[in-house]
Amino acid sequence: MSTIWDDTSWKEEFLELKTHKPDVVRLLIEGPKGFKDAWQLGALHEEYKRLKKRFQQFQKEQEQQQQ
Repeated sequence: MSTIWDDTSWKEEFLELKTHKPDVVRLLIEGPKGFKDAWQLGALHEEYKRLKKRFQQFQKEQEQQQQ
């Protein structure tokens, strides 16, 4: 099993899902510079997963309504 440590795909998608403060945009683009940034990036990834799940549920509901 290999781990992809530089997986930026979620970061790019998260930037498009909602508007962010400039410091959050910098963190998502440049990456963490220390422990605090790494902790915040982890929290942002959890927020991304929640938003992505809601978005997928919304799309599923829209598809069911169209049928």
